[in-house]
Amino acid sequence: MLRPLDPNLAVYGAYWNRGVACNPAAIHARALELAPHIQGVWAVSARHRDRLPPGTPHVIGGSLAYWRMMATATYLINNSGFPGGFTKRPGQIYLQTHHGTPLKTMGLDRRGYPARTGGISFEKIVAHADQWDFSLSANPHSTEIWDRVYPAGYEHLNLGHPRNDIFFTATPERTAAIRRELSLDPDCTVLLYAPTHRDYRKGYVPHLDPERLARELGPQYVVLVRAHHFYGRSLPPIGAGAGVVDVTGHPSVEELCLVSDALITDYSSLMFDYACLDRPIISHVPDWEAYRASRGTYFDLLSGRPGDTPGAVATTEDELLELFRTGEWRSARTDGLRAAFRERFCPYDDGHAAERVVRRLFLGGTEPDRPATGERPISPVRERPRPVTPGPSRG
Repeated sequence: MLRPLDPNLAVYGAYWNRGVACNPAAIHARALELAPHIQGVWAVSARHRDRLPPGTPHVIGGSLAYWRMMATATYLINNSGFPGGFTKRPGQIYLQTHHGTPLKTMGLDRRGYPARTGGISFEKIVAHADQWDFSLSANPHSTEIWDRVYPAGYEHLNLGHPRNDIFFTATPERTAAIRRELSLDPDCTVLLYAPTHRDYRKGYVPHLDPERLARELGPQYVVLVRAHHFYGRSLPPIGAGAGVVDVTGHPSVEELCLVSDALITDYSSLMFDYACLDRPIISHVPDWEAYRASRGTYFDLLSGRPGDTPGAVATTEDELLELFRTGEWRSARTDGLRAAFRERFCPYDDGHAAERVVRRLFLGGTEPDRPATGERPISPVRERPRPVTPGPSRG
């Protein structure tokens, strides 16, 4: 006889069992406040258990305890998928939060790029989506894509990304404290460099020399380097010369965004979240044609059209440096591009997404309304970066 479902048990997971992170983490934290009767347990792999915050309730994926939890939990919340190919029981509620707004093709749309699918079973993709009850979305673009590439009978929750709440709720004091933890001078200009992985290449291949960038910009700049988690512990050492800090192992990319004055990225979905902060976004895209041909994209990041391009664009290191030397990285033109990008991709984010999800999922659907377009507050967590002219190179 099957054990009954526990109406107050929720199992969380993120990034294929890597630990407490992303939208599930923000939902869990808010549920502890608004729905304390819900016991939250995290599914994590054995090789990542050491990364869990102390005292985190968890089970190891594949263990007997894991299968017992998966069989009896009423609520399942994940931004990717649970291990082991479980089959959802009647009465269980599965929320798929996803882990970013899609620029690259996802789900069934990847069928057009068979050389780069790595043996993916599209039948399993559809079977997985068939188990979702809810699919979380941060913008109409995502909702449209999820509806097509994961065809199933789930309900779309157009409520925003809970992981982005911190961009609207963090105080200047908290931001300053994080900067102190990272030993960042309060007067320096912090650039967060966060590239994504490439499907068409094996292993980590650097496309930007952060030491050169920091050296050329001068001592008033610091470059934080955040490599993609797909490279895991096989990542080679990242240069950490003067003005460069390797933050790949930092537990919260959201905190790194808070302390930065601008984002340098390529095709990472972090650009969509960072737009909530209304700070400069620079696209460093030296291999755009190769990336687009190998994986496919939903819009042309380099087009310069409002809503498609988030800010300044560079295809070489020299072009990137020139953006800073001329001030184009934060010009009136790039401010306008960012405003249109933010309007398109951050319409539901306002600092209350996690509350809306918790109320919908655990408290009978009494979530407050999401913000109307044009009514979102500007994130107050850090002043706009000062116009800094790069100084002399470091010797």
